[in-house]
Order: sequence, then structure tokens, then C-alpha cells
Amino acid sequence: MAVSSLIRPGEQRLVSFDEFRESVSDAFVPLEMTSADHDDFRGVVRGATVGAVRISEVTAAPHVIRRTPRTIRAANPDYFKLGLQVGGCCVLAQDGREAALTPGDFAIYDTTRPYQLSFDDRFRMLVVMFPRNLLRVPPDGIAQLTARRVSGRQGLGAVVTPLLRGLGEQIADASPTVALHLGDAVLDLVAAAFAEQLHLADGLIPRSRGDELQARVTAFIDERLADRELDLQSIATAHHISVRHLQKMFEAEGDTVSGWIRRRRLEQCRRDLADPRYRELPVSAIGARWGFADAAHFSRLFKATHGSAPRTYRAEATPLTETASRIR
Repeated sequence: MAVSSLIRPGEQRLVSFDEFRESVSDAFVPLEMTSADHDDFRGVVRGATVGAVRISEVTAAPHVIRRTPRTIRAANPDYFKLGLQVGGCCVLAQDGREAALTPGDFAIYDTTRPYQLSFDDRFRMLVVMFPRNLLRVPPDGIAQLTARRVSGRQGLGAVVTPLLRGLGEQIADASPTVALHLGDAVLDLVAAAFAEQLHLADGLIPRSRGDELQARVTAFIDERLADRELDLQSIATAHHISVRHLQKMFEAEGDTVSGWIRRRRLEQCRRDLADPRYRELPVSAIGARWGFADAAHFSRLFKATHGSAPRTYRAEATPLTETASRIR
């Protein structure tokens, strides 16, 4: 299968088992790795950072990777990883499920819980890693989706797979601003693909009236995130429902209306902070344009959500950074 690679021709340097094991843990999260043949083992990890999304291409000999309670205790960043099989095969195990992936298939897994990836032959895999809070799928929905195979030959999977396979070439030639939007587009498509899987699993196609109402409500909120007057009453009134009905609709998904609004506003702020076009705009102004009137409150919320203060996040944002064998 052809693949648009993150690795330029002539740049690939296969490394030994110990070097590869170190590169994998540095690129992703601490992991344990075993192989039946340490002496002849060869592998490589190459990657790029696109906004909050980290895209890595892993090529290696057969081995087994485990995320164990011990490695979770060592470091437990809050990430999802999506593995897209490009060549060879893989079995992903998490949450009591196994997904057998062949070229074109992908599955999602959670770095905060144990998982295992088993490769019985030489393989190539594209791994997309991103903060958990950026995937707009209900938490209870994600619990149903880990280690479930999504076919790249049907449904939205048929859209996501070629996009990811071609992303390396797109990123290489893109400006930082375009690269940032490519990263956002990846997250949106991945969320859509998994939302489709949830509906298929629950027998909710065609969508129920409740689903359609929630879709209208969330779209209404997204269109008005910059409006500081946006509140439960205005949302409920616009959709001819009571405030209590609105609250129950979000509670059914394990969420709250205010929590949803806050996360969506913070996500827009994150995008603007990483966007070179807004580099000269004060951090407080970015917060204010998305409904956060109090700069100190905005800074605290942003740090609690993204792990660093808005100023620090902006300084460290690298929309387009390629590394040799690890992503810090």
C-alpha cells in the first residue's frame, strides 16, 4: 500500500532495539517493550507536531508494546492515541477488547489505562496522539470505542484513512497556519468517525429526535461562543424548551451545559494562541474575544485544561516541527 510518508527519502535510519524502545517512550508515553530477537531488531520513529496533534510514523520489526500500571504511575499524561495500520498487521488490546488491524484500519486507545499492541511481523503504523479533552465525543462513548476496529473501507473511516495517510506530504509543504488547521481538521474527522461508530453500535440510525435537538443545540452554542450573554436561558428559549430539559439533555451524556460552553471556548482560545496570525494579539484579548472577560480567571481555566498558562502555551506552540526520532 502506498503511503505519503513523514519520512523523507534517504532520511530513514533504522535503529537497534534499545534505541527504538527509548524513542517510542520519548515520542509517546512511557511503555514496556519486548521482542523475540533483540540482536536483529531494527525500527524507526519519525514524527511531526501540528498544533495540539502529534503525528508519528512507526516502522519496525515484530515486537510487543505494553502500557502497564507501572508505566502509568511513572507518567500519566491525558492523551488518546489513534493507530492507523499502514503495512503489516497489529492486535490492539484494551478494556477487555481486542482489535485486529489490517492495512487501512484504525482504532483508538487511552494512555491513562493499560493497553497492549502486538506486531507479529514487520509493520508500519501511523499514530496520532492528542489531548483527550480535544475529542468531542462523550466520555461514556469513548469507553465503548477503545480497541474497536474501524474499517478504512467504509463509512467515515473511508474518509479518515486516506486523509491521515496523505497528511505527511500535506504538512511538509504547508505554512504554519495551514498546518494548524490541518491538525484541527484531523480531530474533527476523527470525532465524526467515532460518533458514527457510536450510533451504529447503539442502533441510533436514523437519529432520534433527541439526538437531532442536541445537534442543533451544540451547533447553536458553537456559533455564539463569542457572545458573553450566552447562557442556559437564551439557549433554551431559542429551542423552545425549558432550562431543565436542556440540563437533562447534557446530563444524559455525563456533561453540563456550562461545562460544554467553557470547553468549547477554551478550545477556540487554544487554536488562536497557536495561530501565528494572532501572535501580536494580547493573551487577555484572545480570552475576551471568546467570552472570558476576566483575564486571571481565563488563565486559571486554561492552565487547568491544557496544563500550561496561555502565555506559556503560546510560547511553546510549534505548529510545524519535525524531529528525528522523538517528539518531546
